[in-house]
Amino acid sequence: MVDGEKKFSNAGSLKPGKFVLIEGNVCQVKGVEKSKPGKHGAAKVRVTAFDLFTGQKKNLLKGVSNDVEVPIIKRSQAQVVAIQGNQLQIMDLETYEMMNCPKPKDFTVEQGGNIEYIKWGSLVRATRKRNE
Repeated sequence: MVDGEKKFSNAGSLKPGKFVLIEGNVCQVKGVEKSKPGKHGAAKVRVTAFDLFTGQKKNLLKGVSNDVEVPIIKRSQAQVVAIQGNQLQIMDLETYEMMNCPKPKDFTVEQGGNIEYIKWGSLVRATRKRNE
């Protein structure tokens, strides 16, 4: 399990597009369903989300007033230093930190090109190509 920075939030405040940790995985919320409280139970929230780094579908069922972990994700820009098969070696344009990440299938990038990426702990994912 990779640990990055996180904070706690109320499960009832989750909305599509927000991020949440499900089973230690960083997920982006795609859908939220809230049930009404019953005679002997509290209201529940059912969250459908997709893992940001693997693409797997995840579900979360919690009481509306329960806490959930919300990852603090870093977004930044980087330059592609090298392309090694399915891996990109990138360098952050602000900190000059070198990282490896999987090469995305949805866009083509050349060596020396600029991209945007997201990072949580040691997990890195290229999100889109930057046009200069």
